[in-house]
Amino acid sequence: MKKPQRDITLRFLAETQDVNFGGKVHGGAVMKWIDLAAYACAAGWSGRYCVTAYAGGIRFVAPIHVGSLVEVLAKVIYTGKSSMHIALEVNACDPKSLNKRTTTHCIVIMVAVDQNGQSELVPQWIPESEADIKQHDTAMKLMEMRKKIGEEMEIFVD
Repeated sequence: MKKPQRDITLRFLAETQDVNFGGKVHGGAVMKWIDLAAYACAAGWSGRYCVTAYAGGIRFVAPIHVGSLVEVLAKVIYTGKSSMHIALEVNACDPKSLNKRTTTHCIVIMVAVDQNGQSELVPQWIPESEADIKQHDTAMKLMEMRKKIGEEMEIFVD
């Protein structure tokens, strides 16, 4: 059996339709790219159709300019029964210089589902390297934090 694909990189040029009123790439466009990469990564790992269950910790570190070469790197850092925690990093550069800089990073949780929208089992990811173990441990800590944040957010739900 073929080993699941743990990571993926999407590359493309930022286009004029991605620009906000300030002349930089709109945060919503970046979030769309993140969601696309998270889906491609999760589908590659699970071999299933996947849906976004959570996106959080999004940090917009630096702007992206129109014409920039954009890379969205996604990789599995934790798996549950049907969920996959995907770490994402967005880098951008002038395609003439290729001097990359990180612009955005976050975590997205994807869930594998069948044609009826019911969750399906995914292959377990087992960390191997020291970096993998640190990322896995961080994913576990973030799960606990999200539970607490979710409890606090209940006040805003009718």
